[in-house]
Amino acid sequence: MAFGSNPPPIQPHLCVKGGIEAIAFYERAFGAQCTFKAMADDGARVMHANLALFGSEVMLHDEFPEFGGDLLAPPSRGGASMAININLPAPADIDAAVARAEAAGAHVVMPAGDVFWGARYARIRDPFGHIWSFNAPLAQHP
Repeated sequence: MAFGSNPPPIQPHLCVKGGIEAIAFYERAFGAQCTFKAMADDGARVMHANLALFGSEVMLHDEFPEFGGDLLAPPSRGGASMAININLPAPADIDAAVARAEAAGAHVVMPAGDVFWGARYARIRDPFGHIWSFNAPLAQHP
């Protein structure tokens, strides 16, 4: 899935340390597909990548402190400043998503559980410091 000239209305742009490794992690953990990748002149860092995942898209790049440092990876900032929320259709999808991410190397921050707003919810931290939350509505009760 490539969005091309019609990107999603909100599109996270992740800054990481280890862009090539991050792309591989997101492919394993989330079934992401890298639809575009441009490497920096140093041949080691990702200048820009687009990843299709969960029916949407995120952009990704390595940290480039030599260009001003306004975008830094979570470890450089002391942790993540936001969570990327993924809405899934069914409660069982939450458990499956968390298990797959954990098997790929993510740390479970909040195990899957039923929460007060009527959803099954969980949170993980990926190996690059980004927080991902997963939410699915519980079955309606009569």
